[in-house]
Amino acid sequence: MKTAAIIVAAGRGTRAGGDIPKQYQMLRGVPVLARSVAAFAAHPGVSQIIVVVNSQDDALFSETLGEGSRNVTLVHGGASRGQSVRAGLEAVAPGIDAVLIHDGARPLVSAEVIGRVLAALEHGPGAAPALPVTDALWRGAQGRVRAPEPRDGLYRAQTPQGFRLAAIRAAHAAHLGGAADDVEVALAAGLDVAIVEGDENNLKITHPADFARAERLLQEDAMDIRTGNGFDVHRFGPGDAVTLCGVSIPHGRGLQGHSDADVGMHAVTDAIYGALGMGDIGQHFPPSDPQWKGAASHIFLDHAVALARAQGFALTHADVTLICEHPKIGPHAPAMKAEMARIMGLEPDRVSVKATTSERLGFTGREEGIAALATATLVKP
Repeated sequence: MKTAAIIVAAGRGTRAGGDIPKQYQMLRGVPVLARSVAAFAAHPGVSQIIVVVNSQDDALFSETLGEGSRNVTLVHGGASRGQSVRAGLEAVAPGIDAVLIHDGARPLVSAEVIGRVLAALEHGPGAAPALPVTDALWRGAQGRVRAPEPRDGLYRAQTPQGFRLAAIRAAHAAHLGGAADDVEVALAAGLDVAIVEGDENNLKITHPADFARAERLLQEDAMDIRTGNGFDVHRFGPGDAVTLCGVSIPHGRGLQGHSDADVGMHAVTDAIYGALGMGDIGQHFPPSDPQWKGAASHIFLDHAVALARAQGFALTHADVTLICEHPKIGPHAPAMKAEMARIMGLEPDRVSVKATTSERLGFTGREEGIAALATATLVKP
């Protein structure tokens, strides 16, 4: 099933205040509408994104999405929500089977909510997220409570509301207008709409206070980004090759160490441990333990990467600088980069291997050994 997302953002949003419509206002440095679009752009179940805007807002829209505006279909809305949705439906590309209709002012919609709606659409013509009403309800007038209202079976509606494309097109074509949302249009046409679990964080920004609440939620859900550094040194000794970043390089001497003395890989490993706040290689693989004598250093790097994943982190980048006069690193750097990327499960463009000399100063300048400095970045969504 191929699905298009129609993000409705043609309203003026005057109740939210501000000098520009609420969907273009900033929320923790990112426009509200840009957050809504990004949620669907990142979802693998969405093939096309259509954004419905006011005809006066083309410049605001381009400024809001920047280069990202090239990846969406821009449509001008009408005087009512129903007219705007119909404009979006007309812009759906050939081959699309279903649509998700979403309020542009719901910037915190999660991939899980989108996924639940898509899953329900596999088995019926319509589905929408909602939350059961748990508060007591009253009917009132003139500032006074007139009567309690039963809450059994009542839900708070959210978006995206999903439908099979042909069914919702026909439902909108037959509707006289004035519906609060697309579920109301679907029900009027006799469509069955499944309720899927919504999300308390999937709020619709309506009033100024909603911006503050959304800010708090984003703060709570902010990504955990860690950066660690590592430094390692190994001296030269007898041998005819050195192993650096997993690549054996012929050389008149070898590097000495308890393991295979891969100074570059050790530095990256320590950088990952550092980002996790979990010490260094010596704490996890003590040199006093004979089982690690001569061990291949990828064992240590594998362990560090596995620890990061076990704690919910993704390793996103690693950078290592080798400091030596000889051997010359440049001819071997691509192979080192590829091997490090393979071990860490990264694309090669997320790994950097480079070298410098110490201008003949210090122990590296005297060619007594090789040093390495590394940085690693971990991200937990």
